[in-house]
Amino acid sequence: MSSLPAAALAQAETPGFGTLETVFEAIGRALVVLDAGFRVIRASHTLNDLAYPGAAEDAIGRPIEDLVGAKLFGPTDTLRESLENGKREEGRRAVLHCGEGSARLVSLTAAAIPDHVSSHCDPRARYIVVIRPAENDNELLQSMIASHGLVARSPVMRKVVHLVESLHRSEATVLITGESGTGKELIARALHASSPRCAGPFVAVNCGALPGDLLESELFGHVKGAFTGAVRDRVGRFEMAHGGTIFLDEIGDMPVHLQVKLLRVLQERRYERVGDSSPRPMDARVIAATNVDLVEAIRAGRFREDLYYRLRVVPIHLPPLRERVEDIPVLARHLLAHIGGREGRALLLSPDTLAALEGYPFPGNVRELENALEFAVATCLGQTIQIENLPPEYRGLARDDDGEPPADDGPGDTRTEAERAAAAEAADAERIRIVRTLEVHHWNRGKAAQALGVSRSTLWRRMRELGIQW
Repeated sequence: MSSLPAAALAQAETPGFGTLETVFEAIGRALVVLDAGFRVIRASHTLNDLAYPGAAEDAIGRPIEDLVGAKLFGPTDTLRESLENGKREEGRRAVLHCGEGSARLVSLTAAAIPDHVSSHCDPRARYIVVIRPAENDNELLQSMIASHGLVARSPVMRKVVHLVESLHRSEATVLITGESGTGKELIARALHASSPRCAGPFVAVNCGALPGDLLESELFGHVKGAFTGAVRDRVGRFEMAHGGTIFLDEIGDMPVHLQVKLLRVLQERRYERVGDSSPRPMDARVIAATNVDLVEAIRAGRFREDLYYRLRVVPIHLPPLRERVEDIPVLARHLLAHIGGREGRALLLSPDTLAALEGYPFPGNVRELENALEFAVATCLGQTIQIENLPPEYRGLARDDDGEPPADDGPGDTRTEAERAAAAEAADAERIRIVRTLEVHHWNRGKAAQALGVSRSTLWRRMRELGIQW
């Protein structure tokens, strides 16, 4: 009796693919063989190196989307259809699941196996997938995860992306929390796009933008004559989201009396239009988001505890950008490519500009970063965004290191001739020291400032005062 696990034994007995696997392993590629149902029947050992030890064995018998996410092989993508029609797909991006809380960007090439080939190898074999790492394609893809518009490098955001991918078969209610501008709606759209309801509508409602009476009508609709001004029936957002997802943004600002009604809708999966007594079925996945501390709001009596737990089936917290500085470079380049693309411009960020962005606290988070880059693109006449193209608060020009405006020098120069000469000599020495440091660091002001032991804003100010051109 073999001591191998059943999955490994089944793979070991699969004939005809050993030589091919060896060839692909030699060049760092993982070979995955699928049956007609797109389930893995064989995976080469290179998958263990790309994902995690034991990944090749774990993949046997599982759908390919468990390995690389539902986006490529889901109903809204053409890859599955192309393979079923005998076509080959090359260079498709995917997120390879690498165990709990981690993932990596990979490139896939997939093709249908001709019948005469599969008959000699394994009659179950219908498709072949070759997986290679994509991090080395260019600098932007280094350690980056890009899925459904999500861009991340930091460990905490990698976990968020992994969680979004792992929910691709779920319709559970999700509560997304985080400061304004962290990308809560983007996460909600990603959850919808990778869910079984992805073919249905995505309907967003800002619960803090309307007063209670109007919000109730907006959510549930109303019938003619329900109130003054209701001259015809109105379809509500829950009805619009039938078969899809409804996104309740700023749920923490919803009036308490509407929280009661929403709780009942979530419990009974039914709702009534305003002014109507006939219940209607609610067929929509609910995703809610807020920048409010709901636990504190519960203590203050502004939010119902039972609704909180009804919404918080799957909690997702998005940390502020200042707590995931590793994401700033990839986010900035991603956003710059999008903004520049609208104007037909291929733009770059200078090292100093990137250093300034990484050193900024971003109280407005990703939304503020995008706005800053919009400003920079509008003011940049060349192909490289320089630090002077950023909004003033990013440049540190208006204030000194302590956050205060530069001190007034007072009345005219009252120094003696000898004092002025000594000051000029000291300025020359400082100018030489700064220029030499800048040259050593290829005029990267962020690195030069660090080497000189001063902040970037101080270095910038001294360069201006000493007449150092850049």
